[in-house]
Amino acid sequence: MILHAVVEDVETARRAVDGGATVVQLRLKGRPTEEVVERGRALRELGVPLFVNDDVEAAILLGADGVHLGRTDPGAERALGAGLRLGLSASSYREAAIAEHRGAAYIGAGPVWSTPTKPDAAAPIGLDGLVQIAAAVTIPVIAIGGVDASNARSCMHAGASGVAVVRAAADARAVRQAIDAAA
Repeated sequence: MILHAVVEDVETARRAVDGGATVVQLRLKGRPTEEVVERGRALRELGVPLFVNDDVEAAILLGADGVHLGRTDPGAERALGAGLRLGLSASSYREAAIAEHRGAAYIGAGPVWSTPTKPDAAAPIGLDGLVQIAAAVTIPVIAIGGVDASNARSCMHAGASGVAVVRAAADARAVRQAIDAAA
């Protein structure tokens, strides 16, 4: 089971890892690469894989394990060429199948529910959309968007390999307990 904590700062990342997060994704939307690298250095020491959101150059400079790109973000080929693991977003089973074909190591599926952390996100896919995405690919599917301790178990039952938490990252222990209850 994968608990993917999407964070902006080291302290939230530490709490998430202490709570059971198995992956940390640094998400600093619109920030210069130099700032992403500077703020990401301390995350390398947390003992879990580090992914960088949207910034392939920062991921390379940090020696990150991977990069997560949105559906329309450029850089997938560069990331793969640099040896990074690639996460790609998908909000439909068609997008998920294309992402797998492009070399994605995992799919960030969603948003499952609406979320205030990404107001420009596509319409929520719900659990039915998550089921369709999970059935369409052979790589791990990580549910994202409105996921917290109250609904993480439902995502796992819908076929997700794990969940990504943004607002709930600081309370990763509660999310982890909900997921473990699904096992």
